[in-house]
Amino acid sequence: MALILNIETATKNCSVSLSENGQTIAVKEINEGRFSHAEKLHPFILQVFKDAGKVFGDINAVAVSKGPGSYTGLRIGVSAAKGLCYALDKPLIAVDTLKILASGIGVSQGSFIVPMLDARRMEVYSKVFDIQLNTIKDTKALIIDENSFSDLLQKGQVHFLGDGAEKCRELITHPNAVFHPGIFPSANFMGMLSFEKFKQQRFEDVAYFEPFYLKDFIAGKPKKLF
Repeated sequence: MALILNIETATKNCSVSLSENGQTIAVKEINEGRFSHAEKLHPFILQVFKDAGKVFGDINAVAVSKGPGSYTGLRIGVSAAKGLCYALDKPLIAVDTLKILASGIGVSQGSFIVPMLDARRMEVYSKVFDIQLNTIKDTKALIIDENSFSDLLQKGQVHFLGDGAEKCRELITHPNAVFHPGIFPSANFMGMLSFEKFKQQRFEDVAYFEPFYLKDFIAGKPKKLF
């Protein structure tokens, strides 16, 4: 048996779950349209243990969404996960954020899944999967235009999801383009992904693991007060 704590904070969805052998047994999440992870994450962790009737010592590993995504969100999630691993002497599992997002839907044979995370203006972080969640195209930062993913759209249905997909709907108008609004990466989708890595003993070095930002963090200039 494997009991895993899953933490997902790569987007505005602050999400925590406990999964047992790949199946979610407790989940707590909130998406208020803003980043509230610093206030919500640790209470959510406590809540899922309470809801599942478990204690910290029961878990076998901690899994965290590794990115790409929000710089601040990823830092908060990874810091919490590493702290728990140190304190409990448990292994750390890192799960691809875009794969977590792609796990949020089921599609028909011959289709493609394209999870997208908003990267400002018309740029998105995206990756392409088949229906078994095998990688077809690796993670990239792309500027979307009317010709984006035209090669895939000529082959079959392409399912777009995530907050990055919302702004692409007006540009990608091919009849094979299917959009799934309102789906964010969630710890509720992480159970089977983290369990597979646990079985394969694919653990991270807790001391040296860093999130996958894809792009360097650029701090904005503070606004003048006067």
